[in-house]
Amino acid sequence: MTQTSTTWLTQDAYNRLKAELEHLTGRGRQDIAEKIDAARQEGDLKENGGYHAAREEQAKQEARIVQLTELLRNAHVGEPPPDDGIIESGMVVNATIAGRERTFLLGSREGAPDLDIEVYSESSPLGSALVGKSAGDTVTYEAPNGATIEVKIGEVKPFKG
Repeated sequence: MTQTSTTWLTQDAYNRLKAELEHLTGRGRQDIAEKIDAARQEGDLKENGGYHAAREEQAKQEARIVQLTELLRNAHVGEPPPDDGIIESGMVVNATIAGRERTFLLGSREGAPDLDIEVYSESSPLGSALVGKSAGDTVTYEAPNGATIEVKIGEVKPFKG
């Protein structure tokens, strides 16, 4: 069972992902079909590395199409969240996590693919512990390994891209 969540995206990020999806479902599918057809013409499919590589590429492309379709269907597009200090998707959080200073974006890597910032999903253990909290709060969450980790929230500000 997959969990559906809203992803905050700037208009630029949404447009970039939509263009990628349109390419993959149009010209991208056509290109893969041509590669598969050309490899099929080479003969015996059992020992045809080109054919198997093209089929693997097709499977990866179809998985990306599903991922983008779902992401765009559930995207919130527009301006960054309000600068009210409350943690939600689209906020950059400075926090001390288990004694270490960290700065990260709560949201989706798709919204900030070229930036040098860590990104945590709202549905991650850390993200779900922080949503709705504010600067100055201290929370704990359970890590996947079962450890309880303390987080002291510092500055919280909207992601400006």
